[in-house]
Amino acid sequence: MNAIISASRLASDLTGPNPPVVLDIRWQLGGPNLRSSYEEAHIPGAVYVDLDTELAGPAGAAGRHPLPDPEVFAEAMRAAGVSGDRDVVVYDGGLGWAAARAWWLLSWTGHPSVRVLDGGLAAWSGPVESGRAAPAAGTFVPAPGKVSLLDADGAAALARTGLLLDARAAERYRGDVEPIDRVGGHIPGAVSAPTTGNVAESGRFLPAGELAERFASLGVDGSSEVGVYCGSGVSGAHEVLALAVAGIPAALYVGSWSEWSRDEGRPVATGPDPQ
Repeated sequence: MNAIISASRLASDLTGPNPPVVLDIRWQLGGPNLRSSYEEAHIPGAVYVDLDTELAGPAGAAGRHPLPDPEVFAEAMRAAGVSGDRDVVVYDGGLGWAAARAWWLLSWTGHPSVRVLDGGLAAWSGPVESGRAAPAAGTFVPAPGKVSLLDADGAAALARTGLLLDARAAERYRGDVEPIDRVGGHIPGAVSAPTTGNVAESGRFLPAGELAERFASLGVDGSSEVGVYCGSGVSGAHEVLALAVAGIPAALYVGSWSEWSRDEGRPVATGPDPQ
């Protein structure tokens, strides 16, 4: 199944006999959650899920957005109406990062049919509703490990034996600036591949063929494994999603730079080249 869905197709599916569960993952980095925005207006039937508390564990040595406690995640998904035998569509405000994080987590924990609304809520022209949805409880039971996951050692190795893509802005990759983490730069051997190169001005993904061409220009040739990291495992999920749209499987290093850079024993490369 395609990893993304258009707003028109979602509108049609919501009126069908087996409508998908819809999750609202609106989020902002470093700010309060956007539940109030959800309650003002959301796609009919959508349930709000908080990225910081339900799609991630507490920040610490494992990074700013480590994997969530399995039971916390499971309870949040069931409360939102998620079951293994019902399609799920996730969306955010339009950037796509938060929705991709939910898509990746559900995929990693074994949900067989989850898609991201291409362009997010900004692409939706159908009706909206206010308040909070109250779906019947779902039955989803997570089974982690269904897609590839990297830890710090695995990311370091892949940067040398395969292709490790850095999804952050190029200036953070080079180490010119670092607004959040202890030190700027990148994992030695990683290739700069900002997520902004995966989408059009509308925020929607480029066509699959164009994405494949982009990743081929970065070294994705089908001969080696591909991995992705970012600042804290959120925008990196968006890059994994773009790769999936292009038909390319990739592993995610969830701890990403926020974990790597906390460890003073880890090497740091700077400048425009992988090194």
